[in-house]
Amino acid sequence: MTNIPGSPLPIQALRYERHGLPAEVLEAATLELPRPGPGEALVAMRCAAIHYSDLGLINGTYGKLKILPAIAGREGVGEVVALVGPGVSGVKVGMRVRMPEEAGVWREAVVAKAAELFPIPAGVPDEQAAMAFINPPTAWRMLHDFVKLERGDWLIQNAGTSAVGVLVAQLSRHLGLNCLSVVRDVAAAKRLKENGATVVVAEDSGYEKEPKKLTGGAPIKLALNAVGGESVGRLCRALAPGGMVVTYGGVTAEPVRFPTRSLIFNDIQLRGFWLDGWVRSHPAKETQAMYEKLLGLLRDGVLAQPIVARYPLAQWHGALEHAFRAGKGGKVIFTGEWRP
Repeated sequence: MTNIPGSPLPIQALRYERHGLPAEVLEAATLELPRPGPGEALVAMRCAAIHYSDLGLINGTYGKLKILPAIAGREGVGEVVALVGPGVSGVKVGMRVRMPEEAGVWREAVVAKAAELFPIPAGVPDEQAAMAFINPPTAWRMLHDFVKLERGDWLIQNAGTSAVGVLVAQLSRHLGLNCLSVVRDVAAAKRLKENGATVVVAEDSGYEKEPKKLTGGAPIKLALNAVGGESVGRLCRALAPGGMVVTYGGVTAEPVRFPTRSLIFNDIQLRGFWLDGWVRSHPAKETQAMYEKLLGLLRDGVLAQPIVARYPLAQWHGALEHAFRAGKGGKVIFTGEWRP
């Protein structure tokens, strides 16, 4: 175990003291990080993800908000650079761990209780590990918790090019399911099929009028919605009787619109999913087992979220503009090299 000098450590972090647009409320602040005490670890950020849910936390629209002032960012991976005993076991200097979400991860470093750190298994790339705890579990739970799907069954999703959309396609291939991905631009069809999508169609193609022509006559049992608006109505009309639409996002911010006839005559069901709520309502051991399963799939290359750009924290204006740009084709992440 390694100790560090007693003086506080200056670090950079992206902080907000009120809710609003990131460009208006985020600031790069210098913080005085206290040295770790007994049983604590100093963790340096190595990669941190940028998600739409981060935007929701900053602008005040997310389901559960942080107490202000707050450090932004939900998900990342860090390196343990110092430890203080006694009370430290199972963690060592140089180990990669999940960055503690509650403290915010868009920061150079954090002090955390060593016993609460989640180690990253060997073989999982840093960048994929930094995005392992939100999108992959969301895709996994939606494919397992709502409709009983057997090998060969069909599901449909909008936002097919999104991070979760790509993961749903990859998991569908892994589980032997057929995935019909709906996208704004079919130019992405080749890339999506390489990632596991069985069929790719354009949002405005009229696919919902004769969905069985796309599935070879098979019914579509499950629909996943991250768009909202008219897109949900199309998903409903494509579903088989008794099918279910699960909403986990609303990119357009438009109200969910559904055809009344589908609800009455086809008994379509509308549900929602929020990973934060699932984690809070399930035992920690079950959550950990899910994380370990998904990290194994990331290690083996079954799952991989595409990354289009990497930025240091100091370039956060450009990083956020890039991250929330339409049609970017993958994730944008922060990277860090801080040392005490």
